[in-house]
Amino acid sequence: MPHASHASPSPHDFHDQTELLDLDADVLAGHTASLVAWLPVPTPPRHIVDLGCGTGAGTFALLARFPEAEVTAVDASAAHLDRLRERARALGLADRVRTVAADLDANWPGLGRPALVWASASLHHLADPGRTLRAVHGLLAPGGLFAVVETAGFPRFLPADAPRDRPGLEDRCHAALAHHHAERLPHRGADWGPLLAAAGFTVEDDRTITARVDGSAGSGGEAVGRYALSALGRLRAAAAHVLGAEDLGALDRLLDTGGPGSILHRDDLAVRTERTVWAARRA
Repeated sequence: MPHASHASPSPHDFHDQTELLDLDADVLAGHTASLVAWLPVPTPPRHIVDLGCGTGAGTFALLARFPEAEVTAVDASAAHLDRLRERARALGLADRVRTVAADLDANWPGLGRPALVWASASLHHLADPGRTLRAVHGLLAPGGLFAVVETAGFPRFLPADAPRDRPGLEDRCHAALAHHHAERLPHRGADWGPLLAAAGFTVEDDRTITARVDGSAGSGGEAVGRYALSALGRLRAAAAHVLGAEDLGALDRLLDTGGPGSILHRDDLAVRTERTVWAARRA
C-alpha cells in the first residue's frame, strides 16, 4: 500500500499510511506468505533486500521462509522503518534486519550483493521504473532472483448492494480512484514482465492470486473492519474531487465511527484483492 506521487511524499503522507500498511500486513499475512513460498529459490538466500518495505509485511514473510537469512529493508519513510524495527525487536528478529532510508528514485547507499530482491507494491511509485530495474539487475548476485509484486488495484470491502442508501458506492469510488491513479501513478497495474526483460532479466514465471478474507465474527472481523475504515478513508481523500455529493455523504456515514452507519458495525465485510508476482532471474 503506497504513497501516491512521483514527487517526494510528505512526512504526513507516510504517517497516514503506517496504520493502513500494518493492517494490510496482518489481514493478508497468509496470502503474502503464499507468494513468498512460491518463489523459485533453489538455494536459500543468506542476504535479501526488500525495496520499498513499508512496515515490513514482506520482510517478515521472507524472514519466516528463510530462517538463516538477513534482510536489508529499504524505504523512504522514517515512520515506516521505525515501525518495522519496533516489530523486529518484538519478534526477536532485530539481529536479522537492517534498515536503510533511501528514495528508490535516487541513488541508493551500499546494499551489498543480495541473492534475492523483493519489491511489493513499490515500483509503480517510481518516476523511471526502467532505471530502477537496471539498478536492481546490477545489485543482484549472479543467478539471483528479483521478485516483483503488483496489486491489481485498491482492495474492496463492501457487497455490491451496499450501502443500502447508495448501492454500488464502492464501484464508483474505485472508478474515481482509477482516474486519480492514471494521473499520478501511471505504472500502477503494469505488466512488469516485458519491463524486467528489457532490463536484462529472464522472467522465469509469474503467478496471480486472488485473496479474500471474510470479516465475519471469528475470522478476523475486527481487523478487517479497521482495515476497511483506514482504506476507505484514504480512498475518500484521493477521490473526493471527482465524487458526487451523495456518494461523499454515504462514504462519510460509513467512516463516522460514532454513527449508526459506521463500517465498523457491518458484519458483511470481506477483503478482496488480487496480486501478481513475477520471478525474474539475473544470469
